[in-house]
Amino acid sequence: MALLDFFLSRKKNTANIAKERLQIIVAERRRSEMEPQYLPQLKRDILEVICRYVKIDPEMVTVQLDQKGDDISVLELNVTLPETEETK
Repeated sequence: MALLDFFLSRKKNTANIAKERLQIIVAERRRSEMEPQYLPQLKRDILEVICRYVKIDPEMVTVQLDQKGDDISVLELNVTLPETEETK
């Protein structure tokens, strides 16, 4: 029966597809509006300091700020360092 459903499947309702896409856009905008203005500069500064010691790709550094309640913010920094000859 599943094979028959595959061939006779109906198109997904375009309204539902549009709703899902809109939800994604709204969630992304809310996230970006909550980020402080200094966050991009902070990422650049951190990347600059790391590059003094290790050559890394800028895409390997992520900085994210999470709100944990009204008065607590958590700054998460992830840096993927390249393998060195010593660790191979």
